[in-house]
Amino acid sequence: MNTRLRALFCDHLSIMRGKYLPGSKIGDGSTRFCRSNFGVHYDKDLLDAPGAMMMQGLPDMELHWEGEMIRDSWDRATKIVVGDLYDTEGNPLEMCGRGALKRAVADWQAHGLTPKVGIELEAFALVPDENNRLVPYDTPGGHVYGTGPFSDPLRFNDAIWEKADELGFKLDLITSEYDTPQFEYTLTFDDAVRAVDDIVLFRLMAREIALEHGIVLSFMPKPIAEAGGSGMHINFSFLDGDGGNALSAGPVGGPENINDLSRGCIAGMMHHHRGLAGLIAPTANSYQRLQPGSLSGFLCNWGGDHRNVTTRISSEGGAKARLEHRMADASSNPYVAVAAVLQAARLGVESGYALPAMETGDGFEKWDAKETTAIDLKGAVADLKADTPLQAAVGQLLCENHIFMKEKEVKKTRDLEGDQLRDFYVWFV
Repeated sequence: MNTRLRALFCDHLSIMRGKYLPGSKIGDGSTRFCRSNFGVHYDKDLLDAPGAMMMQGLPDMELHWEGEMIRDSWDRATKIVVGDLYDTEGNPLEMCGRGALKRAVADWQAHGLTPKVGIELEAFALVPDENNRLVPYDTPGGHVYGTGPFSDPLRFNDAIWEKADELGFKLDLITSEYDTPQFEYTLTFDDAVRAVDDIVLFRLMAREIALEHGIVLSFMPKPIAEAGGSGMHINFSFLDGDGGNALSAGPVGGPENINDLSRGCIAGMMHHHRGLAGLIAPTANSYQRLQPGSLSGFLCNWGGDHRNVTTRISSEGGAKARLEHRMADASSNPYVAVAAVLQAARLGVESGYALPAMETGDGFEKWDAKETTAIDLKGAVADLKADTPLQAAVGQLLCENHIFMKEKEVKKTRDLEGDQLRDFYVWFV
């Protein structure tokens, strides 16, 4: 079989769209897609969303990539690449999530700082029953921090690890989570764009390898109503001009040792807490996860080594000092989610927002937080719509497109419950 190229982009619904192209395209290149993909919903409804040009003839947009971005794939005789979207005049397409992340990186670099990012993904393993209904994968001895065949009898995670290692994905860990059959996948820190390229490709690879084992690996926020939720935790720090960690205030981390940069970042994420939810927890299912006492990012609070706060400060200092934002889930476009968190943090530094007191409650029965995310997608979209500084920072047209599509999603999902709501999303997320 001749080598081919799989050229991809991550769209507004966090779906990886792409084409298989001939081997002659391996190198610097481009290909065209219909721009009106940005008006397509999960149910394949075609909508006249801002920027999609649905009523202007459904014109083209272009995906561009550089040869050095191409990498080996888990598909036989296939190379793979994630590119950037442009209009047909050669201007960056503002709805492109990867472009939004590049803008966020550039905005921080204007301060002499380079964002470094590490992402933790959680997912549930589902299998079809005799009626072709998706049910939890049977892990008879599964438990939190489980490893080996009792937690994964089909050993599909071994296959994911082996292929990830072969392809150069830098895995920090795979383990089972509290609500088996739930698993966590963590990749190591890297430059922000490279880290998110890795996470979207790893997520795609993991789902496709799991499917070969008969498993639907779902990264949606809450595919099993009676179980916990799945998040996409965004860890970040910054390199300064000397190559040091700009969030570090010394060899010891924790809230007692944070510096002014950390305080500004936390204040920004708290100030934009409600608006952020509309971008980084962007489905009706997200608000089944975002609940009190759910270790999820529902509360507008911060603290140290505390899993019931939204912004968690690592107890590690020095080169490993970092902030962890725990609200996002993988139904969001990971490029947009990381861009939004970085931009909210930057707005906090630049605007000098006041930092509220650290959380002292347990987060289960009591908490100090006076504010939370909205309780549903409708409220979260309204909060994003009201947060005009965050919209401007992330990208105005991107946010207008997102708000339009999510307002339609509120109507599409309002009468769906249980498996119907899950199945609206599960094959895509």
